[in-house]
Amino acid sequence: MSDTPSRHVGRTGVWLVGARGSVATTAVVGAAAVSGGFVPPTGMVSQLPEFAHSGLPALDDLVFGGHDVTDTPLSKRAEQLAEAGVFPAALLPLVVDALRAADADIRTGTTGEPGGPTQAETAASLIDDLTSFRQRHRLDQVVVVDVSSTEPLPVLRPAHQQLDTLEEALASGDATLPPSSLYAYAALRARCGYVGFTPSPGVRLPALRELAEAQGLPYAGSDAKTGETLIRTALAPVFAHRALRVRSWSGTNLLGGGDGATLADPAAAASKNASKRSGLDALLGEQVEGLTHIDNVPSMGERKTAWDHVDFQGFLGAPMTLQFTWQGWDSALAAPLVLDLVRFLARARQAGATGPQRQLGFFFKDPIADHIAPDHRLVIQFEELRAWYAGAVR
Repeated sequence: MSDTPSRHVGRTGVWLVGARGSVATTAVVGAAAVSGGFVPPTGMVSQLPEFAHSGLPALDDLVFGGHDVTDTPLSKRAEQLAEAGVFPAALLPLVVDALRAADADIRTGTTGEPGGPTQAETAASLIDDLTSFRQRHRLDQVVVVDVSSTEPLPVLRPAHQQLDTLEEALASGDATLPPSSLYAYAALRARCGYVGFTPSPGVRLPALRELAEAQGLPYAGSDAKTGETLIRTALAPVFAHRALRVRSWSGTNLLGGGDGATLADPAAAASKNASKRSGLDALLGEQVEGLTHIDNVPSMGERKTAWDHVDFQGFLGAPMTLQFTWQGWDSALAAPLVLDLVRFLARARQAGATGPQRQLGFFFKDPIADHIAPDHRLVIQFEELRAWYAGAVR
């Protein structure tokens, strides 16, 4: 497989970690439904006119596979999502072939539980799955996207700092990597681009970023902004640009489904909150009071509600407030971003890009950047994406 830049990306593999989850299933349904002309591409940035001639891989050139620790068939998961209201049930018979095809390429995943294979053995198995997937479908390239459950913040270890130290630890049988980072390691060793869609550590460990550079691979992350944080990155600059002093910014998130259950764990919620908070502090130029609470409400199913309260001061100390409520279907908000990120990252690799893809910071709460700190302002991020397209790809 050649990495020589061209004007169009051909058949592209999409390897989803958490491939039978709500986001992954909705992405497969969405790709088939949009490419088949059954629904418009609402919510897909890569379908905007600005990117119409950018040589992105076509939606019907995306081939889906992945890993998951559950065995629920995608067709069944799609039925459950349709019953929950994420998308119309009328779409199911139109996309059933796409769901079956993706299901055939989903392999049993790993949770990193002790007592099983060593991490070196697991990585070798994951690399073999990815390589076989690419060869079996004669793909130009594969992009691995981690849409699995959020992990707690990792305890950094010496082996995480340098690639040679990490590989020595793996060779000795040391279980040094969190599950998301083990997948990132396997993806990079299999010469796949990587997207960290969640706040899990993934490719952020210095040793793995070193590996990506050595392999000449692009990557992006982390923690896609789909709702509350998207609105925050649009609104927060208003206060900074108008010299209004924000005294506190608090939020409450109510959600059910798998995410709600995962984030009921305080350690996982801390990882999510750290990601959500980092951009807000950067946008306001200082740390302000206030916390974001995440509450698991099983009766909400796939729905999500976020409520924010902003306490700020105006001229002469006048007290003022802003409140907003965001309600939506988290999977329907996230799935188009998965498709966007795969298409943009695949095009970046085809154009010869390596390392963190700053232009994709538009999609993330806590963007991975190079030595220059990311700009969290939504409009600026979108302009960076457009400038990349105009200058580096066209």
